[in-house]
Amino acid sequence: MTSLDDHRYTVLARVTDFGAAHRDRFPAHGRASRLFAAISKAVDQLGTHALAESAGERAARDGALSKAAAREALRQALEAIARTARAIDTKAPALGGKFRLPSVRNDHELTTAARLFGRDAAHLKAPFLAHGLPKTFIADLRAAVDAFERASQERFVARARRGAARARIRTAIDSALFALNRLDAIVLNTFRDEPAFLADWTSAKRVTRARTRRQRKPTPSATAGRMPAAPATPGGPAPLTTADAGASA
Repeated sequence: MTSLDDHRYTVLARVTDFGAAHRDRFPAHGRASRLFAAISKAVDQLGTHALAESAGERAARDGALSKAAAREALRQALEAIARTARAIDTKAPALGGKFRLPSVRNDHELTTAARLFGRDAAHLKAPFLAHGLPKTFIADLRAAVDAFERASQERFVARARRGAARARIRTAIDSALFALNRLDAIVLNTFRDEPAFLADWTSAKRVTRARTRRQRKPTPSATAGRMPAAPATPGGPAPLTTADAGASA
């Protein structure tokens, strides 16, 4: 999760603890109890999704390293064949114009060139062997292509799983923030004459964001035209809102 998502998770967990500690103050089947239960469920889901995201992140990182290594091995195999082809008599009718590396070496161009090299070299194996390539150079090239495509697919799957986990995290946070916004009014009304409980609730739902970089004082031009901030509500800082959820998207 992002640092902001981590913070939201902490806030939602505090709210869940508050609901558990004061369960007796809310009807068992009332709206507040249902909202607390929805937030508690989201907290549990966030823990699960965070683990899935972390596993996907590690797999994607490992996949990137594996793909880079496989790509380099494939590139070296192709360059060895292309270099050898240039050393062979280029006037040979069967060789002219073949075994040229693509100018744009993206994944598709690289694998396409490898398959063409393997196909054409199978008919001209003798001169390549005569110029020092190993007897297994065609099989080695095919193995390099397979390894590269397998590494590419594994990285794609890992990134897709990570993305799916992140999407589930956003969904769980959005649903919990929606419930929290509705719950806030109920709690403030329930404890309106009990300052100690209101203080606990205000602390539980407090929104604080750690600075991740040094903030500069805004220039007049940057603040021109901005609407003044809305005054704080009597119940303390407003709870997280679903608009906050979009900030980290």
